[in-house]
Amino acid sequence: MKNNRHEKILDLIARYEIETQDELIEKLNLSGFRVTQATISRDIRELKLSKVMTGRGTYRYILPVRYDNPIGIKFNNAIAESIIGVNYAQNIVVLKTYPGHSQAVAVSIDALNMPQILGCVAGDDTIIAVASDEESAKEISLKMKDIIKSI
Repeated sequence: MKNNRHEKILDLIARYEIETQDELIEKLNLSGFRVTQATISRDIRELKLSKVMTGRGTYRYILPVRYDNPIGIKFNNAIAESIIGVNYAQNIVVLKTYPGHSQAVAVSIDALNMPQILGCVAGDDTIIAVASDEESAKEISLKMKDIIKSI
């Protein structure tokens, strides 16, 4: 039962901009899962869900960052869909996001622990990622572009 509920929560978070636990409870109830606020709170913690700001200034739950390894970057769809543009100049990669989304994307990039990325700085809709050299910046930029094209 718990695994089925967790799968449904992940599905709902991926499909809808769920802003509150009450909204998640309501959608689960409509899907046939009867849950309490305490159960949802525990599920959110166990699933490692996070909240990011939407373009409307509200917050929504997002899926945890998933990646295979530092070479094969793999974001979840919620993070990847937040990126709207990628470019690089010398050893700097610049990522454009929807307003309010850059912090979550930067945290996801940092979580990849890629040795080529020395660090990220995020504003409201822009991330600057400093790469170790120009070739690494080009490689990171191309991988990010591939990620956003594949969704």
